[in-house]
Amino acid sequence: MDKGVLAIVWLMVSSLGLLILIFGIRYLMSRENLAMLEKGMNPKEKVNRPAPYTNLKWGLLLLGAGFGLALAYIITQYMLHDYENPALWFAFIAMGGGGGLIYSYRIEKKELLDKP
Repeated sequence: MDKGVLAIVWLMVSSLGLLILIFGIRYLMSRENLAMLEKGMNPKEKVNRPAPYTNLKWGLLLLGAGFGLALAYIITQYMLHDYENPALWFAFIAMGGGGGLIYSYRIEKKELLDKP
Protein backbone atom coordinates (compact mmCIF):
# COMPACT_ATOMS: atom_id res chain seq x y z
CA MET A 1 0.00 0.00 0.00
CA ASP A 2 1.08 3.53 -0.64
CA LYS A 3 1.90 5.64 2.43
CA GLY A 4 -0.64 8.28 1.45
CA VAL A 5 -3.45 5.75 1.15
CA LEU A 6 -2.43 4.12 4.40
CA ALA A 7 -2.49 7.52 6.16
CA ILE A 8 -5.98 8.26 4.82
CA VAL A 9 -7.28 4.85 5.93
CA TRP A 10 -5.72 5.32 9.37
CA LEU A 11 -7.27 8.79 9.65
CA MET A 12 -10.71 7.45 8.70
CA VAL A 13 -10.51 4.52 11.12
CA SER A 14 -9.26 6.66 14.01
CA SER A 15 -11.96 9.29 13.36
CA LEU A 16 -14.64 6.61 13.31
CA GLY A 17 -13.25 5.11 16.51
CA LEU A 18 -13.29 8.51 18.22
CA LEU A 19 -16.90 9.13 17.20
CA ILE A 20 -17.93 5.69 18.46
CA LEU A 21 -16.13 6.36 21.75
CA ILE A 22 -17.89 9.71 22.25
CA PHE A 23 -21.26 8.20 21.36
CA GLY A 24 -20.70 5.29 23.75
CA ILE A 25 -19.76 7.55 26.64
CA ARG A 26 -22.81 9.78 26.11
CA TYR A 27 -25.09 6.73 25.77
CA LEU A 28 -23.84 5.18 29.00
CA MET A 29 -24.12 8.49 30.86
CA SER A 30 -27.75 8.91 29.79
CA ARG A 31 -28.50 5.30 30.80
CA GLU A 32 -26.96 5.95 34.22
CA ASN A 33 -29.03 9.12 34.66
CA LEU A 34 -32.23 7.29 33.69
CA ALA A 35 -31.46 4.49 36.15
CA MET A 36 -30.90 7.05 38.89
CA LEU A 37 -34.22 8.73 38.07
CA GLU A 38 -36.03 5.38 38.21
CA LYS A 39 -34.67 4.81 41.72
CA GLY A 40 -35.79 8.26 42.83
CA MET A 41 -32.33 9.79 42.97
CA ASN A 42 -31.32 13.14 41.53
CA PRO A 43 -28.59 12.71 38.88
CA LYS A 44 -27.27 16.24 39.49
CA GLU A 45 -26.41 15.38 43.11
CA LYS A 46 -23.83 12.90 41.85
CA VAL A 47 -21.65 15.80 40.69
CA ASN A 48 -21.83 17.60 44.04
CA ARG A 49 -21.04 14.57 46.22
CA PRO A 50 -17.97 15.07 48.38
CA ALA A 51 -15.00 12.83 47.75
CA PRO A 52 -12.91 13.14 50.92
CA TYR A 53 -10.23 10.60 49.98
CA THR A 54 -9.48 11.77 46.44
CA ASN A 55 -6.30 13.62 47.37
CA LEU A 56 -5.11 10.69 49.46
CA LYS A 57 -5.73 8.29 46.59
CA TRP A 58 -3.87 10.43 44.04
CA GLY A 59 -1.05 11.13 46.45
CA LEU A 60 -0.46 7.48 47.26
CA LEU A 61 -0.79 6.50 43.59
CA LEU A 62 1.89 8.97 42.53
CA LEU A 63 4.07 8.15 45.54
CA GLY A 64 3.89 4.44 44.72
CA ALA A 65 4.66 5.11 41.06
CA GLY A 66 7.65 7.21 42.11
CA PHE A 67 8.94 4.44 44.36
CA GLY A 68 8.47 1.95 41.53
CA LEU A 69 10.40 4.21 39.18
CA ALA A 70 13.22 4.64 41.69
CA LEU A 71 13.35 0.89 42.32
CA ALA A 72 13.49 0.18 38.58
CA TYR A 73 16.36 2.66 38.23
CA ILE A 74 18.30 1.08 41.10
CA ILE A 75 17.80 -2.43 39.75
CA THR A 76 18.83 -1.56 36.20
CA GLN A 77 21.87 0.48 37.27
CA TYR A 78 23.32 -1.65 40.03
CA MET A 79 21.99 -5.19 39.63
CA LEU A 80 21.48 -5.67 35.91
CA HIS A 81 24.41 -3.46 34.85
CA ASP A 82 22.76 -1.10 32.37
CA TYR A 83 20.35 -3.67 30.95
CA GLU A 84 17.68 -1.43 29.45
CA ASN A 85 14.35 -3.17 29.29
CA PRO A 86 11.39 -0.78 29.14
CA ALA A 87 9.01 -3.50 30.29
CA LEU A 88 10.83 -3.60 33.62
CA TRP A 89 10.35 0.14 34.09
CA PHE A 90 6.64 0.04 33.27
CA ALA A 91 6.12 -3.02 35.45
CA PHE A 92 7.69 -1.42 38.50
CA ILE A 93 5.76 1.82 37.98
CA ALA A 94 2.49 -0.13 37.71
CA MET A 95 3.28 -2.29 40.75
CA GLY A 96 4.21 0.76 42.83
CA GLY A 97 1.07 2.63 41.77
CA GLY A 98 -1.09 -0.41 42.46
CA GLY A 99 0.50 -0.79 45.88
CA GLY A 100 -0.31 2.85 46.61
CA LEU A 101 -3.94 2.34 45.62
CA ILE A 102 -4.21 -0.78 47.78
CA TYR A 103 -2.77 1.14 50.73
CA SER A 104 -5.24 3.97 50.08
CA TYR A 105 -8.11 1.47 50.06
CA ARG A 106 -6.96 0.04 53.39
CA ILE A 107 -6.79 3.52 54.96
CA GLU A 108 -10.28 4.41 53.68
CA LYS A 109 -11.71 1.09 54.88
CA LYS A 110 -10.19 1.52 58.33
CA GLU A 111 -11.54 5.08 58.59
CA LEU A 112 -15.05 4.08 57.51
CA LEU A 113 -15.23 1.05 59.81
CA ASP A 114 -14.07 3.04 62.85
CA LYS A 115 -16.90 5.55 62.48
CA PRO A 116 -20.15 4.68 64.32
